[in-house]
Amino acid sequence: MNVDLARWQFGITTVYHFLLVPLTIGLSPLVAVMQTRWLKSGDQRWLRLSEFFGKILLINFALGVATGIVQEFQFGMNWSQYSLFVGDIFGAPLAFEALLAFFLESVFLGVWIFGRGRVSPKAHTASIWLAALGTNISALFILAANSFMQHPVGAVFNPETGRAELDGMGGFLKVIFSPTTLYAFAHTITASLLVAGSLIAGISLWWLVRRMNAGDTAEATNYWKPAAHFGLVTMLVSSLLVIGTGHFMGQHVGEIQPTKMSAAMGIYEGGEAHPLGLALTSTELGPDSVITLPIPGLESFAATNHFSGPDSYIPGTKDLQEQFAKQFGAEVNGMPVNYIPNVFVSFYSFRIMMGLGFASFILSIVGLAAIKGDKLPTSKGLAKLFIWTIPFPYIASIFGWILTEMGRQPWVVYPIVAEMGVKDSNQMVKLLTENAVSPTVLSAEIVISMLAFTLLYAALGIVWFLLVKRYAKEGINTNADYEVKPVDLKAEPNATLSFNY
Repeated sequence: MNVDLARWQFGITTVYHFLLVPLTIGLSPLVAVMQTRWLKSGDQRWLRLSEFFGKILLINFALGVATGIVQEFQFGMNWSQYSLFVGDIFGAPLAFEALLAFFLESVFLGVWIFGRGRVSPKAHTASIWLAALGTNISALFILAANSFMQHPVGAVFNPETGRAELDGMGGFLKVIFSPTTLYAFAHTITASLLVAGSLIAGISLWWLVRRMNAGDTAEATNYWKPAAHFGLVTMLVSSLLVIGTGHFMGQHVGEIQPTKMSAAMGIYEGGEAHPLGLALTSTELGPDSVITLPIPGLESFAATNHFSGPDSYIPGTKDLQEQFAKQFGAEVNGMPVNYIPNVFVSFYSFRIMMGLGFASFILSIVGLAAIKGDKLPTSKGLAKLFIWTIPFPYIASIFGWILTEMGRQPWVVYPIVAEMGVKDSNQMVKLLTENAVSPTVLSAEIVISMLAFTLLYAALGIVWFLLVKRYAKEGINTNADYEVKPVDLKAEPNATLSFNY
């Protein structure tokens, strides 16, 4: 009971938080690019655009911090056994994230917010770049901590304490720069750029059409068309990178977490030249429960780069269950263990994520074609299309995260597959989810806190949406006088920083 409740609470708070994270990661460097274009060219349009989208960035960052604080507290409350087992390892990248990356981004974001007109334009532009750097470094450390849970390299099991420990400084570097971390980092950053590019493109195209229908060709041409082009190009490039990094990451996951990928691909019996699975006929995976595309070897090619032959072999969930049960035991604490994650969730999360990624690629081409050359679209249908599809990359990111976390089950720390059959299972760094939950926390306490967090996050989500909507609809005051020269402190010794956005 406690395990399910604790998982629900962590899942709810993580999904809420992850609605905000990708936009901050992706939008911060894009706003920095806009301001840099102004700094180099002196074109005030890009300064206005950087501040327009900077408002959305600041709203997102503030609420992201508020929702993210809860995440770490759960490790000490609902998941104390997990923290006890891997705290020395898991805590290291989290400490670096808080002490290095978060302070870097928050300090320089503060300079960017309050410093326009108080510091030089170069220093002001450098501040947003440093904030963006801190945001992305923060993502690296968080993903390193999560990747350790997916593939616990750099750690050794101490039989005297019954805990996992870092294998020295080399172990720490393995945790931070493991292939799992680097694949996850590349995929997450490109996905975040896709989220931000979609937001910029959607809002800009909506404004472009709106200003054209209002007869304001000048604003449409000078502001919203360049912004839409910037967002659409970002969408195009990032969607291709997301597809590419996702392909290689999927192959890597197939090697280190075969149960996850076999469930996601819908493969019950191992074999060669597997066709691509399209849909499930039931919630459970069986010999005939997958509708496939009649092209032999397509699934195998995606996973192994081979259409047929021994190299195209993919293990099935049936065989993997037997292997894991043999290595780790068919029963744990007197209860049978299913080492295969929820197939229905894994299968469809995988396809929703990929489908929306390809949809974003197609949308970017449609958008670029609509504004190609001297075209200035007036179609309200086009504007609505791009506004309503802004959530596509968000949804794809959420389902990618669900696949990452739920596909790891029943493990909270997935064992290293290469050690199976070679190493005594009692000496492997691994932890079942049911053994990671706090034994002293009552079910009622989890329910109450989960309801409280859900209601609080729902309220914060409404505030976030209304604020973003408000500032997006306000648009840009093209007649505003932008003063960007730094204050002369000798002439104005009492000058103070002020909020400019």
